[in-house]
Amino acid sequence: MPRFFEKISYDQFCKDICSDKGLYDYFKLPKRSTKYSAGYDFEALFRFVLKPKEVKKIPLGIKVCMNPDEVFMIFVRSSQGFKYNVRMCNQVGIIDCDYYNNKENEGHIWIKLENHGEKDYVVEQGDKICQGIFFNYLLVDNEEKIENLRTSGLGSTNEKGD
Repeated sequence: MPRFFEKISYDQFCKDICSDKGLYDYFKLPKRSTKYSAGYDFEALFRFVLKPKEVKKIPLGIKVCMNPDEVFMIFVRSSQGFKYNVRMCNQVGIIDCDYYNNKENEGHIWIKLENHGEKDYVVEQGDKICQGIFFNYLLVDNEEKIENLRTSGLGSTNEKGD
């Protein structure tokens, strides 16, 4: 299976973000900044200000397709923590391969940032706001067969008490 990023559909973009076709056409897919960068940088779709102690849920407009034995992890950029004391609320975002194109939100990736600093954290449109890295993962040899399939979006693997 190929590994790639793509924009959510324009319909999903309108539901989750806004109906600005120019913005939809303008924003870019994540990319690495240097030859040896591990992380793919995600850019802010729009300007926002995160005040001290404030928390904001930020849409990225992106979904990711990957192989069944891979996970995509999203991390705060180093400079956000070191320079501004801004963190992701869940510390690391885990995107499973079956999140891609789920019925609820097409696999739209969001982050939630919190400002632990003492100054406003200002993000301009196009600023890098997080980074994601692909990882292979292993399974235990004696795992019972799992038949459950993802049926919706964020948090859906816990909907039946699993």
